Amino acid sequence: MGFAYLGIGLGGAITVKMAAWLTGKFGWQTSLLCLGVLMAVVALPLTLMTNDKSEEFGQQSNTTPVPLREILRSPSFYLLVIGSLCSIGAVGATNQHLKLYLTRDNGLAQDAAANVIALVLFTSNVGRILMGWLADRFPKKYVMLLIYMLVACGIPLLFFIQSPGVIYLFAIVFGIGMGGDYMIIPLMAAELFGVRVLGRVMGLIIVVDGLSEAWVPKLVGRLRDQNVNYTKGFLLMIGLALFGALAISFLPRKAKHPDA
Repeated sequence: MGFAYLGIGLGGAITVKMAAWLTGKFGWQTSLLCLGVLMAVVALPLTLMTNDKSEEFGQQSNTTPVPLREILRSPSFYLLVIGSLCSIGAVGATNQHLKLYLTRDNGLAQDAAANVIALVLFTSNVGRILMGWLADRFPKKYVMLLIYMLVACGIPLLFFIQSPGVIYLFAIVFGIGMGGDYMIIPLMAAELFGVRVLGRVMGLIIVVDGLSEAWVPKLVGRLRDQNVNYTKGFLLMIGLALFGALAISFLPRKAKHPDA
């Protein structure tokens, strides 16, 4: 999963710089059009070429999947939902407001802000590989807790970005946490409920995470408008990350179902 998710960080880092160049050269409308065409021309054909026949890799399973109704009665499911929506909300709000915070509130130039965001996305690849390596060797619950604590510890550094080097420390700490965040959720779901129901479980979790990723940035923006700074918004994001870690701490260390 760590290697499979590398494209997100690498593509994000390249696209940020590409979007900045295209916007400066042709305007934001043409920039969006170019990025959309690039997605259709490159990503869609590669997706269609992907081999999804798991039996060719010896991944057949004869175990009976956990019934969905049993999953919905499991406290672990709701703990995972709460933990993931809190952390995804904090990460999503940080990503969406980072450029505004750097440029409008701290006076960074557009190119400098783009460099910071690109560093966050590039560092997220380190997080994906590192956390994937840890998840293969240690209980995924503890790896998930580590990821959520990195997110919670990275956001406060934004209060001190006027100090030399702190913005780069933020990019590294938060980037590693963000890289592991999106990757660890399906790994934890598979650990708890098995890979044969992973599609249904993640379908439910992603819906909730998507709502969180949409509404938390909106709430942070409202707090910014009401208070003329990001202090309360950042405190909200830190609290969400910590609350998500608390929820994950109550998950069982190992799954009980044989397919998991």
